[in-house]
Amino acid sequence: MAKFLFTMLPANDLGLPTRLVPIARALLDRGHDVAAFNPAPAPAKLIADAGLKNLPMPSRPVPDFSPDFAQVGLAWDVEHLFGAAFGNEEFVRATTALHVDLLGDFDPDVVVDSFGLFACLAARILQVPVVSVLQGNFHPASDGFLWWKGERPAALPSVAPFINKVAAERGVRPVARSVDLLAGDLSLIVGTPETDPVAAGAGVTYIGPIVWQRGDATLPSWVAALGRDRPLIWVYSGNPRYAGAPTAVDSIVVIRAAIAALGDAPVEVVLTTGYQDLPEEFGALPSNFHHAPYLPGRAMAERSDLMVHHGGHSSVMTGLSAGTPAVIIPTFTERESNARRLAALGAGEIVLPVDGAGGEKLIDVAEFGAKVDRVLDDPGYLRCARQVAESMRKFGGAEEAADRVERFALSKAQPVASD
Repeated sequence: MAKFLFTMLPANDLGLPTRLVPIARALLDRGHDVAAFNPAPAPAKLIADAGLKNLPMPSRPVPDFSPDFAQVGLAWDVEHLFGAAFGNEEFVRATTALHVDLLGDFDPDVVVDSFGLFACLAARILQVPVVSVLQGNFHPASDGFLWWKGERPAALPSVAPFINKVAAERGVRPVARSVDLLAGDLSLIVGTPETDPVAAGAGVTYIGPIVWQRGDATLPSWVAALGRDRPLIWVYSGNPRYAGAPTAVDSIVVIRAAIAALGDAPVEVVLTTGYQDLPEEFGALPSNFHHAPYLPGRAMAERSDLMVHHGGHSSVMTGLSAGTPAVIIPTFTERESNARRLAALGAGEIVLPVDGAGGEKLIDVAEFGAKVDRVLDDPGYLRCARQVAESMRKFGGAEEAADRVERFALSKAQPVASD
């Protein structure tokens, strides 16, 4: 049996663990030694719910450093995002050392990673093979987040100089771009060529949608009791606030828009926040709103007539795999990329927020309400969403990913024949 460590950017969101946990659980069920690493509160709950071991944070100090959320929200691509998020040399050095400690202590045969820059660098330092599990616009061979805008601007921020300085200190060859570290020895793309295109010849394998849901998961009785005489809209915000003060990437705008447009309307609204607290500003919700911190995603999508969400890739995959159309309020450029791909497939609409004073996102409530009505009333959106769902069924999802990860580990374990 092999030993696998699942790593990811430790953001307090469910998107990355949602795609990794099903693969990890499948490998654990096959008898492998499996652990994950994401100490953020919401992912830690998802990992625990799956019955997986979540490694503790190594006891190594890391300097305080706050991302430039404005630049993160505007990022052209992964390279720009990393430059905005990690633009501090000492933070890069300390976080790399932390991940070297993590991998060294667990001693995995293979690292299975999604968007964990420092885990990938640590794996290269320790010569541990890496399987990457990425959405298309995270892969080095993608056209970035703003692919519809043409040529990438020059001189955007990059963390590559810091990465290469640390790499040189560790005896590792430099990289042209930090994003190049994300392409593993085996690269698996969550989604399909239609939802997640990358450049031809990139050497990737598409595995279709991956959505975490326990095998025995069911919707609570109060959801089942909601009448079917009115449309059911599932509003998913993810993390409403990423910091104590408003930032350019917060998803609270999704909740505000839903309450303003749908409160007391002739629809039922189920609001979930991905194990996040509902901000106190909302007080008592409208009578047709029903809040839960977390519900099984696939089951909720299948029960819903429409999804409203922030454009996260896992939210897009959840809706499309269930054949449920969406209205998306993308809260930064990566999510706008996902939203535009979905809209191009005819499976939903986009409402773009604008930046208000103090970094708060604002939305045209009338436009949002009109697009909700349009998607509910026009059967073409549902038809397109179901067509995409049908096309996705030819991909193997988490089980195929586990098969490929397992075979990869076996190939790396076999001794090299001598002359």
